[in-house]
Amino acid sequence: MDKYDAIIIGFGKGGKTLAADLANRNWKVAVVERSAKMYGGTCINIGCIPTKSLVHQSKQGEIKQLNNFADQKNYYETAIENKNQLISFLRQKNFDNLDSKENITVFTGKASFQSAREVVVQTETESIVLSAEKIFINTGAETIIPNIKGLKESKSVYTSTSIMELSQLPKRLAIIGGGYIGLEFASMYSGFGSEVTVIEGSSTFIPREDRDIAGLVKEALEKKHITIKMSAKVQEVREENNETIISYNVDGDTYELAADAILLATGRKPNVDGLNLEAAGVEIDERGAIKVDSTLRTSVPHIWAIGDVKGGLQFTYISLDDYRIIKNDLFGNKQRQVNDRTTVPYSVFIDPPLSNVGLGEDEAREKGYDIKVAKLPAAGIPRARLINETTGLMKAIVDAKTNKILGCSLFCAESSEIINIVDIAMKTGQDYTFLRDHIFTHPTMSEALNDLFSQIK
Repeated sequence: MDKYDAIIIGFGKGGKTLAADLANRNWKVAVVERSAKMYGGTCINIGCIPTKSLVHQSKQGEIKQLNNFADQKNYYETAIENKNQLISFLRQKNFDNLDSKENITVFTGKASFQSAREVVVQTETESIVLSAEKIFINTGAETIIPNIKGLKESKSVYTSTSIMELSQLPKRLAIIGGGYIGLEFASMYSGFGSEVTVIEGSSTFIPREDRDIAGLVKEALEKKHITIKMSAKVQEVREENNETIISYNVDGDTYELAADAILLATGRKPNVDGLNLEAAGVEIDERGAIKVDSTLRTSVPHIWAIGDVKGGLQFTYISLDDYRIIKNDLFGNKQRQVNDRTTVPYSVFIDPPLSNVGLGEDEAREKGYDIKVAKLPAAGIPRARLINETTGLMKAIVDAKTNKILGCSLFCAESSEIINIVDIAMKTGQDYTFLRDHIFTHPTMSEALNDLFSQIK
């Protein structure tokens, strides 16, 4: 049996950062990753980085106005190659960052608990038992596969992971699921030249957003010739005459759609399969997420959970902040907690990107706030005119009694950068006048915050 000070199961953002930190403190650390293709974690290999690489390149394809599908296919193939080269570089860099440290050992294999302090690693050639005083679970999440007739048998069905390995651009892409992941891929593949249809079971489009923002997003996507089917329940997937046929139901009527590829964007669930958590006494909730306390300790005090596997917001920067909480718990004043995250910004990389922080208008009213609402069309921003990206809207919610910013929705060019400015103002307790009167460089999208918050009277 190999003994370590810490075992980290999973090579994700929080886990790899923690591993390096512990090694620098002279801890003996074992990092277990089930696949050599996942060194560095979800973000680098199958999440943020590859998708945003393709989002960027699809937009460049639009700029080049490749109207011939043969040219679009060639461009897409090059984009996939570029993405693969980028990921290979980052994957190797992440592996080297840990493997180069004398007191870190990276094991490639499937981990499962044998007891509360013992983990079995099954590699391609052997079974290794590791033990440690402290164990950290950082295994991420995986795609939910719905129980739809013919879905598992079809060779045309892809997840958000596998579709990015598809080197041939599908002429007709159907996306099952109209959430943020589905819309991001819809925008991306439309940019590359695919005919995209989104099939969404709910009657409410992106329900987390205010209805005015959601309406503008839907309108912008439809202007890109993306077809969005609402209240559509997929019944069956079948192969017929060298085509994949999707049968779906809307209000009792059945429709069919032919596609060359189907993307499942039906949500993600914590990846706990095969960990044998019962042997360690680690508890999970009704959704399969590992239960944690405010410092990310599980039901077993010497075992922590990091990132998507514990449920909640599935962002790589949340996993990184999980590391900070654990670091403080182990070596600091033990004051950092999950509850400290009063606001968490997020961006959906459609075109233009949709970014949010804090409360929306509807949610603020539901919570009983007396609010003031500011709106600024993107077309009224000089920088947006300059770069010819005038689609969208800026929207801010302010507490009428305190002048504090309650939330902000930005559906406009470069919103993924601007939202961080608003978040900093909120976290530092600034009045809305701070952004209204702040001096920004010109011409920029961020200076539009002056005009946006000037709407508040």
